[in-house]
Amino acid sequence: MNARPLSVTEVSAYIKSLLDRDAVLGQLCVRGELSNYKIHSSGHHYFTLKDDGAVINAVMFRSDASRLPFQPGNGMKVIVYGRVSSFPKSGQYQIYVSQMQPDGVGALYVAFEQLKEKLLREGLFAKEAKKPLPRYPRRIALVTSPTGAAVRDMIRVLGRRFPACEVLVCPVKVQGEGAAQEIAAMLAYVDGHRLADVIITGRGGGSIEDLWAFNEEAVARAIFACRTPVISAVGHEPDVTIADFVADVRAATPSNAAELAVCDAAELRIGLRNVLSHMTRSVLSQIAEKRARLEAVASKRIMSSPYEYLNERSLLLSMQEQRMTGAMAALLAEKRKQYVRLAAAMDALSPLKVLSRGYSMVQGEGGVVKSVSGVAPGDRLTIRFADGQAGCLVQSVEKEEK
Repeated sequence: MNARPLSVTEVSAYIKSLLDRDAVLGQLCVRGELSNYKIHSSGHHYFTLKDDGAVINAVMFRSDASRLPFQPGNGMKVIVYGRVSSFPKSGQYQIYVSQMQPDGVGALYVAFEQLKEKLLREGLFAKEAKKPLPRYPRRIALVTSPTGAAVRDMIRVLGRRFPACEVLVCPVKVQGEGAAQEIAAMLAYVDGHRLADVIITGRGGGSIEDLWAFNEEAVARAIFACRTPVISAVGHEPDVTIADFVADVRAATPSNAAELAVCDAAELRIGLRNVLSHMTRSVLSQIAEKRARLEAVASKRIMSSPYEYLNERSLLLSMQEQRMTGAMAALLAEKRKQYVRLAAAMDALSPLKVLSRGYSMVQGEGGVVKSVSGVAPGDRLTIRFADGQAGCLVQSVEKEEK
């Protein structure tokens, strides 16, 4: 063989040129399962596509990956579009992916479910976070397209139901690139400057692509951050968006949102008339009751003869005096009887009572002598009788043996 030897670089470059010139490999559509999915700090996505028989490396550059409406992950079955080429530095061929979509399920649907699950875990759909709508709002802000039928329907319904309420139209794009960012920014502006008591954001019906701005995370978080109550009014009755889950109130249509935001002035007038009628009947009833009581008092004899009132009170006073006098007399009689009983008991226990029966009481310097051991010959004693006393001198002491 006389062929000139090629360098590794030349071989790799030749293989790359062959792959790049191939018409089939230049525009591929490949179905497979994602594996080893990694997102580099540069923003490029690296992964492998596999099926039951083979594996191929793939890369998706940051510019293409930024347009993905969903988050790819290991095990997900996808369809990718791109071209096959080689990377000379590693000597490996790989697919350079420009587009990717879930296999069997639309990419937007997958993105919807992924974001819904994420925000649900974070608590953005929690019932306790929902704010009540004010009963009588003074101003309502419509964050929507200024040219669509939806805004005209909402203005018409609001004007018919509650003309006293001001309507502030806050124009934004509702579909297309940058629409979600406009909606989120306007929501933050209206809420931050307290421009309205209620915010309605939405648009008319359309495809999922048309409504997609209201499925963006930026709009969902802007609604959740609002201190002003927000009504979501996107599409028609069957249409459901992420904004519907986050908003304080979800309306089936923009017209329905306007109906929910304000009360019906005609019904309010009927209610006020009913309240007025009820108040009138109540006041008239009270007046009639007071008049009857007044007439009853006026018909009493005391009103025609004031002295009669004094006579009745004098008689009542006399009766009270008699009852008090009787009660005091009974109390004194009872106390007198009690005194007599106590005096008799004390008299029975008096030493003088005992002396009157012939006994006497001997007293010495230390008091009453109770025992012969308390005296001695030569002691002076006093003997007390019932009718007097006598002094004596002890000559002898004799103690009886028991």
